[in-house]
Amino acid sequence: MTDQGNNNQNISRNPFAALFSSLADAKQFASGQKQLQQPDPPSDASGDSQSDSENSVSDSIDDNDDSVAEISRSFRSRQELCEQLNVNHMIQRIFLITLDNSDPSLKGGNGTPPRCVYLEEMAADLDGQDWLDMDNIEQALFNRLLLLEPGNHLIYMTSSSVANLSAERHAGEKCAVPYLYACYQRAKEEVTKVPEKLLSYAVRCKNLTVSNARTVLLTPEIYVSQNVYEQLLDLLLEGVSGAQLDEVVEFVEEVIAALLADQEVRTFGEVMVPVLEILHGRVKDLDLCQLLLYSYLDILLYFSHQKDIAKVLVEYIQPKDPNSGLQYQKTLLGAVLSVSCLLKTPGVVESHGFFLNPSRSSPQEMKVQESNIHQFMGQYHEKLYQILRNLLQQSGDTRHLLLTWLGGCLQANAGRAKIWANQMPEIFMQTYASDALFLNLGAALLKLCQPFCRPRSPKLLTFNPTYCALKDLSEEERRNRNVHARGLDKETCLIPAPPQQTVEYAQSYSLLTENLILTQLTLHLGFHRIHDQMVKMNQSLHRLQGSWREAGHVGGVAAEQLREQFERLMTVYLSTKAAATQPGMLQGCLNLQASTAALLVQLSLDNQGPEHIPLSFPLAALQHNLLCYVPEFFAENMGDFFIFLRRFADEVLESSADSLEQVLNFITVFMGNVDRMKNPHLRAKLAEVLEAVMPHLEPVSPGITQPIMFQRHRVFCSYQHAPHLAEALITVFVDIEFTGDPHQFEQKFNYRRPMYPILKYMWGKDSYRQSIKRLADDAAENLEAMNPPLFLRFLNLLMNDAIFLLDEAIQYLSKIKLLQLERDRGEWEGLAPDARREKESSLQMFGQLGRFHNIMSNETIGTLAFLTSEIKGLFVHPFLAERIISMLNYFLQHLVGPKMGALKVKDFSEFDFKPQQLVSDICTIYLHLGDEENFCATVPKDGRSYSPTLFSQTVRVLKKINKPGDMIVSFSLLADKIKSLADQQQQEEETYSDAPDEFLDPIMSTLMLDPVLLPSSHVTVDRSTIARHLLSDQTDPFNRSPLTMDQIRPNEDLKQQILQWLAERKQERLQMGPSG
Repeated sequence: MTDQGNNNQNISRNPFAALFSSLADAKQFASGQKQLQQPDPPSDASGDSQSDSENSVSDSIDDNDDSVAEISRSFRSRQELCEQLNVNHMIQRIFLITLDNSDPSLKGGNGTPPRCVYLEEMAADLDGQDWLDMDNIEQALFNRLLLLEPGNHLIYMTSSSVANLSAERHAGEKCAVPYLYACYQRAKEEVTKVPEKLLSYAVRCKNLTVSNARTVLLTPEIYVSQNVYEQLLDLLLEGVSGAQLDEVVEFVEEVIAALLADQEVRTFGEVMVPVLEILHGRVKDLDLCQLLLYSYLDILLYFSHQKDIAKVLVEYIQPKDPNSGLQYQKTLLGAVLSVSCLLKTPGVVESHGFFLNPSRSSPQEMKVQESNIHQFMGQYHEKLYQILRNLLQQSGDTRHLLLTWLGGCLQANAGRAKIWANQMPEIFMQTYASDALFLNLGAALLKLCQPFCRPRSPKLLTFNPTYCALKDLSEEERRNRNVHARGLDKETCLIPAPPQQTVEYAQSYSLLTENLILTQLTLHLGFHRIHDQMVKMNQSLHRLQGSWREAGHVGGVAAEQLREQFERLMTVYLSTKAAATQPGMLQGCLNLQASTAALLVQLSLDNQGPEHIPLSFPLAALQHNLLCYVPEFFAENMGDFFIFLRRFADEVLESSADSLEQVLNFITVFMGNVDRMKNPHLRAKLAEVLEAVMPHLEPVSPGITQPIMFQRHRVFCSYQHAPHLAEALITVFVDIEFTGDPHQFEQKFNYRRPMYPILKYMWGKDSYRQSIKRLADDAAENLEAMNPPLFLRFLNLLMNDAIFLLDEAIQYLSKIKLLQLERDRGEWEGLAPDARREKESSLQMFGQLGRFHNIMSNETIGTLAFLTSEIKGLFVHPFLAERIISMLNYFLQHLVGPKMGALKVKDFSEFDFKPQQLVSDICTIYLHLGDEENFCATVPKDGRSYSPTLFSQTVRVLKKINKPGDMIVSFSLLADKIKSLADQQQQEEETYSDAPDEFLDPIMSTLMLDPVLLPSSHVTVDRSTIARHLLSDQTDPFNRSPLTMDQIRPNEDLKQQILQWLAERKQERLQMGPSG
């Protein structure tokens, strides 16, 4: 090769040739320099002090001929030339831009990227300079960011012709924010690699990516066809979806710092709000099981953790109209809280993604789907909790704004708890936030409460209920005193506040107090409604299923329509059940409610100390009355939750023995104590709660696994306050008779329904049974006390109920029988459609009413049957004996006498009519009390229903229903004994039939044996008559003035007259002899 060729080859290989626009220019420059100057001798030491990258340049100079050296002398020093070339290469590697579009084969390979964007206009403006330096990089980067299609300006930087899509994608990135982020990452890498002399340049390049990102976000209008805020959100999305979140956050944090330092053009809030708006728009349409949802939640989690974004976030979520419940759902936080497996639009299942075609799915398939939903809900609730926790841990301003949102949301949606809200779904949807929002908000708040949700936690005792009495606070006061729930002063509390009591408000309330109140209020507005919906859907499904089966025998359009209705409702029900039974949420709620029970018990004990004190009886009178600040919904929530568990998640109860003990304490203290819980309806509901947490008694259907009850049996049997629990139950049974409500008569039967199975369970456990018997003994000893004894009033009401319920049941069964006969005879066929529908509606209504009254009468008679096994004295006392006897005889007359045919409806089980069981229980009561002579003597006095024939018919029925032989024999002997006494009494009645009117009881028209004078009306009645009356109504029956047994006075004169008259009549009868 010629010298000229060698020279050309050496120049082309020299990296400094890249400083020239072409190889020809480099050669020309070298030639001109050769004429002017002699070449310097090569320096052997030049590479010793340079880094690897500098040595590569220096070595290439030393190795080249004199032409190369001549090029180098155009610079002040070889070191300066080396540094400039390395800076140029570093900038190209970081920003993937260049001013040099020469032949790639002529460029040095010193770390040059495969592709760069050629900045043609800038290269032309620089008039031949084709290298980048720290003086022009800022302009170059700005030009690069303004390119609409940077991909159209890509050039090859190396001689390799192999396709490199990755390099082209990175260099040609159109979006400003991801491009700058990638530059930032490459700059970080350079910082770790470059020699110390280039370190400051690499750091400046890294800072340039941040400052330009700031500029991009502050002046987005410059970047045509780009949404830089969307790009920032997508960058974060890429970070949380991949493994480089920390790297993205590092970049974003630096950009945030730059934005905060320069807020002249736009404030930081103005930059972040568009990002939040885009996030809002994306999140509101996502579903629970979409993985993308959890990526966006991670972004929100980062926002809540970053103090400056968190402040903007809580400002952004404030609703336009804080008085509109629905507006809160339309905020970003509301949208995030509204993701659920519940139907987005009530009744519309077509676009619903869960439990479609349930009748075609196996129970196992539905269980798997429910389990999957619960797993997603668990993750979702955890992230919601972390977001709220992060925001609460931020500055006072941020925490205040979040709590303001929560308090405002709850107040604006307070109408959700009103009865009409459940009856008018269309108006409800347009007025209030969704069930999903409240369910999820409750789940997140429950997690915030868990640190103090242990029944014996001393933290619980820092709760200050006077928070609920505060009103008319300014925003500044709310912030300073930590009071954000609104409208609580209008809530009904457990007991009324004493008229003269002054409230000792706290200067500031703990976060525990506010958390507990906000959580309970959220559950009150959300969980209660979900529970109510599930109960109603369950009932509707049973009705639909029955109708569908009946129509299925015929087939046709009607059957298909019923099937579709059933499918749609089943989809809604299963989705609602899945949403409401997420295990983690239920466990958190269980912890909260058990802790609330423990807290309220401590308040009822006037405990104001730092530690829990043990419960003991009798309870002392209240001194501090803090219960008058506790809203009733605290107790309502607790009751509602445990009843829900019994119905829909029974297995949770078995795993919570310690919680059950706290609930039993609460029920024992409050259920029978009007001084600690005034509302009789709420106290009656506690009986339903007690039934919910006690072990089941009813047998399960065939094929269904018997639930495990070991822990519940253990807790109930070992409960140390068992006697007081039994007394509390009987107390509320009596108290519910008089609630002051206009519907009290109908209500009391519903309230007492759960009390019967509880009494039956208690009677089977020795500790409870003995306590009930002690109450009976106390009643027997104080029959004429000023206030009738508790157990005496209980028995009187029990018999009242039994008489009314069974009598009503008999009436309804008679009506059902007539309607069924009309239908079966075809009498309905000729009726007009409206008339026929009315008949069908009547039959359905009578059926429902008959079934209810049958169920209740079965319970009342069954209760009397087991009580009379060991409690006899009260039942055979004149106060009660006549009433129970007339009741038993009346029912026997309908069940075994000639009237029984009127009750023979088609299907006894459909109406829960159990005549065999009723006959058996009535005979059992007779046998239990038949040993008492005065009881047997009272039976024949029932002139309305008793007859010897009635008892012989009863014996016949006992044989027919295969009752044990000893029972039949015993009842036959009792019947004979009563008949003998009846014959004897008949003779006596003939003797006394002409008694003077003044000797007869004015109410019962029977001969008085123990006349007493009523103090206000001055009417004389028999003691047993007025005693029975006062058990139910403590007024004078003749003028309604108040009356108690201690106020009546014996009418001794009249009694002596009656006794004398009886003696005379008896003497006359003896003189007349048998023939008389």
